[in-house]
Amino acid sequence: MAEDRRVILKLSGEALAGSRGTGFDESVVRQVARQVRAAVKEGVQLAVVIGGGNFWRGRTGQEIERVKSDQIGMLATVMNAIYVSEIFRSEGMETEIFSSFICGSMTRLFAQDEALNALKSGKVVFFAGGTGHPYFSTDTGIVLRALEMGAQEVLLAKNVDGVYDSDPDENPNAKRYDSISIDQVVEQKLGVIDLTASALCAANRLPLAVFSLEEEQSIYKALKGQINGTKITV
Repeated sequence: MAEDRRVILKLSGEALAGSRGTGFDESVVRQVARQVRAAVKEGVQLAVVIGGGNFWRGRTGQEIERVKSDQIGMLATVMNAIYVSEIFRSEGMETEIFSSFICGSMTRLFAQDEALNALKSGKVVFFAGGTGHPYFSTDTGIVLRALEMGAQEVLLAKNVDGVYDSDPDENPNAKRYDSISIDQVVEQKLGVIDLTASALCAANRLPLAVFSLEEEQSIYKALKGQINGTKITV
């Protein structure tokens, strides 16, 4: 594995909640941390983005204004980054959290050069707060940061083991793709990432991969470039 491999990992907030459905399942987060630690020791430069769905999603607050609902979701991603970062530290890694807006002394305001220096020094970098603006999902935030960091790939760890032609929970005959283009994802409305993020990936030729968080050692394998899921080409 090349020592200069640089990737961004998107973790689903819901997946980190495990069977609890909300908050965190510490055993799940520690399993993730140990896989990340092994890959980082082998030279992978890793940034992490965590969704906020274990606490709040935009659709959660339909009774309030969309802008305020999205702001609550951004704060949920900050809470997630702080928690997971601390678990990573307790497993022997150095970390740095950058947010898209000022959070007192809890995180550092994102700056490209500082984030790149942290990656190059071997720290696991967390990006929190999405883009810092409403109406943009964490999908857009992760692709934006991936481009700013010069990442080679975006890895999406989900509670489903790839991209299917239909919902596998509803259709037992759903077909999983080993590989699919970002254009096909958009045309077939497969909903892997939102349209804004898809357009950014396509325009900048940034590949993605989707795999299951639950599979044994799936994150470690994905960080090494071994995807047991779906590769999304551009």
